[in-house]
Amino acid sequence: MRNGNLHAVHTAYHNLEYGFPLRTDDALFERLMLEINQAGLSWETILKKREGFTRAYAGFHLETVAAFTDEDVARLLADSSIIRNRLKINAAITNAQRVLELRESHGSFAAWLDAHHPLEKADWVKLFKRTFTFTGGEIVGEFLISTGYLRGAHDADCPVHATILERSPAWNR
Repeated sequence: MRNGNLHAVHTAYHNLEYGFPLRTDDALFERLMLEINQAGLSWETILKKREGFTRAYAGFHLETVAAFTDEDVARLLADSSIIRNRLKINAAITNAQRVLELRESHGSFAAWLDAHHPLEKADWVKLFKRTFTFTGGEIVGEFLISTGYLRGAHDADCPVHATILERSPAWNR
C-alpha cells in the first residue's frame, strides 16, 4: 500500500498498525470488529469513527461486549459515532461470546489462530465462517493481513515492511 495520498488517520494506521502482529484477545477482537464494520464502507470512515467504536463497545472488552443486552443494542443503534447496523452490532456481541469460547478451548484468540496457522486464505475463510458470524472472504482476509497472519500488508519496498519483519509476524515464521 502506498500512503502518499491517504488521510492522516489512514497514514498513521498504515505506518503503525497495519500488518503488525496482535496478540491480546481484546486487540484481536477490536480489529475483527473494525473489519466487520468496514464492510461496504471505506477504511477511512472506520478509522475516523474508531474512538466512537472504542467508547461504545467498552474498549472492546470481551466480557462486557459478550454480555450486552437488548438495551445495549438499542443504545448502539442510536449512537451516531459508530456504524449503526443491527447485523454488525449483533455480530459484535455474538463474536465476543465466540472469542470467550475460544479462550476456554485454546487459552486465547491468538492461540486459536496459531493452532490453525498456516492455512490458505480459502481455508481460513471456511474456519472463520464456522466459528464467527459476519465473516466473509474480504473481512477474513483483511483481518488476517492486518494482524500479521497473512502476507500482504506492505510491499517489500515499503519502509514499514522491515519494521513488521522485526516483530515476527505469523506469515514469516
